[in-house]
Amino acid sequence: MRAKMTLIAALMLGGCAVGPDYKAPAPLPQSATPFLGAPVATAIVAPAATQDEWWQLYDDTVLNGLVQDALVANTDIRIAVARLQRARAMLSGTEGQRLPQTTIGIGASHERLPAVNAIPGEKREMWLVQGNLSVGYEVDLFGRVQRSIEAANGDVAAADADADAVRVAVVADTTRAYVDAAAAAERLAVARRSVDLLDQSLRVTGRRYEAGRAAKLDVLRINALRDQQAARIPEIEAERQAALFRLAMLTGRTPRELPEIAAVRQAPPVIAQPIPVGDGKSLLQRRPDVRAAERRLAADTARIGVATADLYPRITLGGSIGQTSTGLGNLFGAGPFGFLLGSLISWDFPNQTAARARIASAHADADGSLAAFDGAVLRALQETETALSAYGKALERRAVLVAARDEADAAVRIVRARQREGQVDFLTVLDAERTAAGAAADVAVMDGHIADAQIDLFRTLGGGWQQARAPATVAAAQ
Repeated sequence: MRAKMTLIAALMLGGCAVGPDYKAPAPLPQSATPFLGAPVATAIVAPAATQDEWWQLYDDTVLNGLVQDALVANTDIRIAVARLQRARAMLSGTEGQRLPQTTIGIGASHERLPAVNAIPGEKREMWLVQGNLSVGYEVDLFGRVQRSIEAANGDVAAADADADAVRVAVVADTTRAYVDAAAAAERLAVARRSVDLLDQSLRVTGRRYEAGRAAKLDVLRINALRDQQAARIPEIEAERQAALFRLAMLTGRTPRELPEIAAVRQAPPVIAQPIPVGDGKSLLQRRPDVRAAERRLAADTARIGVATADLYPRITLGGSIGQTSTGLGNLFGAGPFGFLLGSLISWDFPNQTAARARIASAHADADGSLAAFDGAVLRALQETETALSAYGKALERRAVLVAARDEADAAVRIVRARQREGQVDFLTVLDAERTAAGAAADVAVMDGHIADAQIDLFRTLGGGWQQARAPATVAAAQ
């Protein structure tokens, strides 16, 4: 008998958690290999590990300051941190189930005894005060509480990864807004330079017309081209202002509060070294969305155990002590004293249809989370390969556009010289100038696309959150 009691006590204290034990999915073998897009241009990417604070590769102190401002003050990050704090509070509450649950109660009532029941010489009216302390402890025999804590831990880690994903997005969006403003400034300068050159041509053509060496139609045509180029300037200015306003919002400011230095740059920043991209294995370890999906899978696996525990009895040990007195002053010194010790066993048996339905639902949730994890892995690899390919092709296109711009500029110089010598007509000059203006504008637009492609690549690589947790957490606490 003593041996049996010892065994029962050991089971009650130690318990055994029902349901599957979680094992993280094995990484894809292909993820350890270099990216397909990495060899596109060995001068633009490198197999080295990705830099956490990747925006510092631009070597722009203004950008560095704006990114730090965004990590502290951005409202999306503050929301994500608040959700993380909520998940941690839920975990703390779940962990509290391991401890005894205590309840203190005090009640008072006023009584008046009938005359026939009254004791001679005693008061017929009195206050009765009752006080009691109850303690209950659930014996986690089948691991319901343990699995609940495992699930809550998974939720906290997933919320943490979600916050990191928001940080990655905010850093990328802040950098993109800064780059878009600078790229618009470059396009604006090109457009104004084109208008200035056309103004010069218009003055020359006007003098030739006054001297009788050019037709009125020539003046009208070049003036029309000049107005077409000038009409682009307000549109580009509006795009630049929109980028600056977006930058202000991302850094937690109103448009009027954005520092003037944020709008000083007149061309997109350039990275003067190959971009470190690492490999697929390091990518999957770094991407917050993959980490969040894996932690949700762990949480949903633990919830299978929580649901499975409902098939078995739930045992609670408890007790209470209490006292009743005629007045609050002598509650702890007089009156009857009582106590109660015992156990409670609750068990939904034999009808366990609802419990088994919850188990099937938990299994379905875990299957869905596994599919979501697999999808996150595949999406991370696909996005990175796509970004690498797009970046390499964008650089190739820019090289061709730069060559076309240089050739168009050379053609303009030649036809102008020939026009002065009377060897070519006005239409040839006008066509050359139109081509040169378009080629210069194409290069300026492509510079912005190159910077966007770089930011897309950095965003898919998932860096930028490792050093950003503390500032955002402090800001949220304030």
